[in-house]
Amino acid sequence: MAIVLSEGLPAAAALRAEGAAVDHALDGGRALRVVLVNLMPDRQTTETQFARLLAASRHRVAMRLALPDGMPARDSDRDHVRRHYRPWSEVASDGIDAVIVTGAPVERLPFGDVRYWPDLVRILDWVRARALPCWFVCWAAQAALWHHHGIPKRPLADKAFGVHVHPIERPGAGLLAGLGRELVAPVSRHTRTDAADLAGRPALRVLAARDDTGLCLADEPGAGAVYMLNHPEYDADTLRREYLRDLASGRPVRAPENYFPNGNPAADPVAYWRPQAVRLFQNWLEQVADRRYGRPAKNSCIVRSTKATSSARRKEAAM
Repeated sequence: MAIVLSEGLPAAAALRAEGAAVDHALDGGRALRVVLVNLMPDRQTTETQFARLLAASRHRVAMRLALPDGMPARDSDRDHVRRHYRPWSEVASDGIDAVIVTGAPVERLPFGDVRYWPDLVRILDWVRARALPCWFVCWAAQAALWHHHGIPKRPLADKAFGVHVHPIERPGAGLLAGLGRELVAPVSRHTRTDAADLAGRPALRVLAARDDTGLCLADEPGAGAVYMLNHPEYDADTLRREYLRDLASGRPVRAPENYFPNGNPAADPVAYWRPQAVRLFQNWLEQVADRRYGRPAKNSCIVRSTKATSSARRKEAAM
């Protein structure tokens, strides 16, 4: 199904080149309206990553772009933001079916020290008051868990960096339909959220986690929230670009785990997590559509399959 993007958005050209159907007209509001609150510095890359996953749905999706009201654009992308983004306060009045809030490179700061924290809190509270489906990514997931539940983020001794396999703790959850028993996702974090900190909170469900890097995925069905601590949206070369950037800056960094073929940084990595990422977003958009059209939630909206996980395990074993 087509994705609706603003005209002239670089992501539109990228997806068309990959064979995706891209439109610019909403067609009377039939599309699911998903707002991407993009906190990442490389905005255009992040836009394309999420547009690609949304475009794989059977639903027509319109992706709109927004920033917290108090978050200024950088000089390097000011024109892009002016053309394609709107302040949250304007977008919120348009009618929204779901929200994605990205991560941000601020995870080592206390939440209250982030300059746009009050404006982000207004978004978190607005979404929660409406139980609107929201996909929180990495630092945004930590921010939402802290703001709503007081769940802290904890420093890691070493950066969690690579592609990790996470045991799935609730294979019957609708969000995880078709994913088998393990979830594979790129990880790039200096902090962790402990799954144990969610214990005793019946509103929250741990869906996938590891002992060493902590929570990968949790949800809060009553609030419509999904907390994804990792990055299934990443492209094949995203971790490589981060690795080379850190090497060039002189930062202490090790090669990402389970990422380069045969452990060779000169080899081109493959996004072997992509089939599960597509399935995750298909499942999530089914939940978004169920809410929009007043349908009862389903636990098996897509036929189950373990092929993607089995393939991912073979890939990891070859690293």
